[in-house]
Amino acid sequence: QVQLVESGGGLVQAGGSLRLSCAASGRTISRYAMGWFRQAPGKERLFVAAINRSGTSTRYADSVKGRFTISRDNAKNMVYLQMNSLKPEDTAVYYCAADLGLGALRVGMEDYDYWGQGTQVTVSS
Repeated sequence: QVQLVESGGGLVQAGGSLRLSCAASGRTISRYAMGWFRQAPGKERLFVAAINRSGTSTRYADSVKGRFTISRDNAKNMVYLQMNSLKPEDTAVYYCAADLGLGALRVGMEDYDYWGQGTQVTVSS
């Protein structure tokens, strides 16, 4: 089992940047594809980005493509989400998740096995 803890959220003005971190413990994350999801108030949790086990392949939601970058450091058991050109509609709780599955990077919540508690990102206009 793996435990995930997100950090790095906060309040930022539109156009600004934030870097989210996800610290894993319990098992090495090299066993998992990793993803970021977000959930705005009153809305469902949505896929943001995913990265494969080796860090050589990534996938993004259309809404963040070109602005967000997911990365990982397996030696440090860390996953990151660099968010640039932030918009008010990016406001949400951001969750880190781990997927034991093999094959193509997945975008469904049901595909991920472990979740963090989330970190709040608020973008003011």
